[in-house]
Amino acid sequence: MVREVSESCMDSLLTEIVSSYCNRFYANKPELAARRIEAIGYQVGHQLSERYTMERPRFSDHLEAIKFICKDFWSELFKKQIDNLKTNHRGTFVLQDNKFRWLSRMSGDPSMEISGASQDPSAISENKAAQATGMHLYFPCGIIRGALSTLGIPCAVSADISNLPACSFVVRIKV
Repeated sequence: MVREVSESCMDSLLTEIVSSYCNRFYANKPELAARRIEAIGYQVGHQLSERYTMERPRFSDHLEAIKFICKDFWSELFKKQIDNLKTNHRGTFVLQDNKFRWLSRMSGDPSMEISGASQDPSAISENKAAQATGMHLYFPCGIIRGALSTLGIPCAVSADISNLPACSFVVRIKV
């Protein structure tokens, strides 16, 4: 039997996780909130990867595992494959999703520089929106890192958003 979770439930859960960690638990420590959100994503990715690879043979190299993440794993999570995969063949991979579902309902310009120098109330609210959008990306970064860790690939994952809802995840394999 296939079990699925409603997309709206996942959106609400992610929003509540980010809100709780950023506004209640670690209101004055955004870097600690980000680490905790990423750690939750790591556990989710670890468990999902175990489930989805249970009946598969081990991957022979990094590229094969990354392709699994881009095709099968991403399809299970988001009902679509990664739109683009790039690599420098030296341990860095860029996974591009042109319509990342978890950002599709967000607004604001995330590419704005976050600084406290501006006193304009609209600029301050846009900066808060950019920070909130950035916080939402720690969870999927953790999912990718957890999944790859389960596959025996230690890595660091970061996200880059330049035009919502497009998102790039940069995976750097640790040697």
